[in-house]
Amino acid sequence: MTLETGSPLTLHVRQSDGTPFDLDTYRGTSNVFVYFMRALNCAQCNSAVRTLTSQKDELAAADVQVVVAVPEDAAAATAWKAKRGVPFPVVVGQDGTPHAEAGLLKKVFGAIQQSGGVLLDKHGRVQYAHVSTNPGASYQRDELKAAVAALPAA
Repeated sequence: MTLETGSPLTLHVRQSDGTPFDLDTYRGTSNVFVYFMRALNCAQCNSAVRTLTSQKDELAAADVQVVVAVPEDAAAATAWKAKRGVPFPVVVGQDGTPHAEAGLLKKVFGAIQQSGGVLLDKHGRVQYAHVSTNPGASYQRDELKAAVAALPAA
């Protein structure tokens, strides 16, 4: 799948606690920012999640819900979410990883998982996507802020 502006994003995922999760539940009601972590032990990715947590009220005021996608299994994701106090849904793949479904690859001889973020409008269409092999560059706060400000009104 390619993360092109205007294209839909469909992920076959479940929450880390096993609860079914479908991005379509937000359609027509909320915009969604999906942050794809490289790994649960990635320091830069954890920093990005802390930053997103600090932005929670600002994003909610703009009607943006945050979802964190991780490549690990549900047990590891559940433990990480509890330890870090992550206030957002944390999702894992049903078959494979959410990253692979979204087109985020493993680069550098298959050793480094790409990370990044995708902003969906209320219709489930990609309005912003940023993908990086360098986890330090996977979350761009100012770019997301500008993309949120440019979201269609309806």
